[in-house]
Amino acid sequence: QVQIVESGGGLVQPGGSLRLSCEASGSIFSMYVMGWYRQALGKQRELVAAITSSDITDYADFVKGRFAISRDNAKNTVYLQMNSLKPEDTAVYYCNAHRTRLNGSTLDYWGQGAQVTVSS
Repeated sequence: QVQIVESGGGLVQPGGSLRLSCEASGSIFSMYVMGWYRQALGKQRELVAAITSSDITDYADFVKGRFAISRDNAKNTVYLQMNSLKPEDTAVYYCNAHRTRLNGSTLDYWGQGAQVTVSS
């Protein structure tokens, strides 16, 4: 079992920056691919960025060049640095921990979500 706690959301003006943090506990953090997803009002949840235990990263096209994901395995924490924020980035951002077991089954754990609002 993995417990996930997000922090760092808030209100920011267009063009501004925010950093989200996600601390995981209860299991071996380095075994998990960590990801950030977001869900805007009335829309489906979508992947924003993900990072493996060896720091391989992947980004959705709509955040490339603006957002950066990183992790600190010693602190069991993953970060999402968000720059050049746009109103369309407004959403609840969720942290996810994902692992594929040797038998092929998968484990997914989610945080409670952090609201990010981009508005003037």
